[in-house]
Amino acid sequence: MMSADPIIDDVTDLPAEFAAVEPDTEYIPPRARMTRGELDALPTRQNEMKGISALAGPANVIMQLAMPAVGYGVYESRVDSGNLFKHPIKRTRTTLAYLAVAVMGSPKDRRLYRKAVGQAHAKVRSTEDSPVKYNAFDPKLQLWVAACLYKGWEDMQHFYGDPADITEEAYQNGAVLGTTLQVPREMWPATRADFETYWNETVETFEIDPVIREHLMSIVRAEFMPRWFSLMVGWWFELLTIGFLPENFREKMGLEFKPWQRRVFNAHNKVAKAVSDRLPKVLREFPFNFLLWDVRWRIRTGRPLV
Repeated sequence: MMSADPIIDDVTDLPAEFAAVEPDTEYIPPRARMTRGELDALPTRQNEMKGISALAGPANVIMQLAMPAVGYGVYESRVDSGNLFKHPIKRTRTTLAYLAVAVMGSPKDRRLYRKAVGQAHAKVRSTEDSPVKYNAFDPKLQLWVAACLYKGWEDMQHFYGDPADITEEAYQNGAVLGTTLQVPREMWPATRADFETYWNETVETFEIDPVIREHLMSIVRAEFMPRWFSLMVGWWFELLTIGFLPENFREKMGLEFKPWQRRVFNAHNKVAKAVSDRLPKVLREFPFNFLLWDVRWRIRTGRPLV
C-alpha cells in the first residue's frame, strides 16, 4: 500500500514545478529515490501486448474517469486536440500509443512521449468554478490512471491471455504505467496485495455524479463516433463496454448487464481469443506495434507525438 507519508499530500500542495503554468515534465519530488533517467529505464513486462485487448479501452476509460477529479479534468479540459468527442481517432491513437511506449518503448521513447503529453497536461487544471479541484500533474491522480491501466491488463489476461502471467514480477513491472509520467516509483503500491488494498479502498471513496455519469454514458453509447457508426454498431459497442466493466463500476454507473448480453459477450470472447491465439505475432500485437513504430517515425521526422 502507499506510504503513510506520501510524497505528494494533496492536489492543492503540488510543488511549484507541477503547479506552474508550464510544469517541468522532468521533475520528480526530491524525496523520490530514483532519478528521472532511472524511472525511464525501469524494466517492463516482456510478454506481448495483445491488440485484441484494445476492445476493452472504452471500459478502462470509464474506470479512469469515474474518479471525480479525473472525470472533471477530462470533462472540463480546454485541450480540444485531445477531446474524444471532437477528435476520436486522434485521442484513441494517443492513448494506445502511450500504452505501447510505456510497455514496449525505450527510455528515449518514454522521455519524449512524456514531454509531449506534459505539454497537453499543463493546460488541464481546475478553475474556481470547477466542482472538484484537479491538476493533471498531480501524481496521485496519475497513479489512479496507471492503476486502471494495470488493472485492465490483469482483466485481459482472464479474457484473452493466461492468468498464470499475473505474477508479482509482472505487477512490479506495471509500475512503468505511472512512472512514464510523473509518478515516483515509491508511490506504486509495494506488492500486488497492497495494490488490491489500494484499489478497493480507492473505489469505495468515490461516487459518480450525474454530470460525469452522463458524459460516461455517451462513451458507453459510442456517441463520440460518427452517427452512422453509433446507429449501426452502437449496440455492440455498448455490450462490450458494459461487459468489460467490473461489477462494482457497473453498479456505480447504474448499468445492467442483461442475461442475453452476457451470453453474447461470453461467446464473442471465446471466438475472439481463439482467432487471436492463431494469428502470427505481428498481427496479434497490432495496433500496439504499429503505434510504437508511428511514435518513433514521428520522433525522427519532427512531427507532433500527441
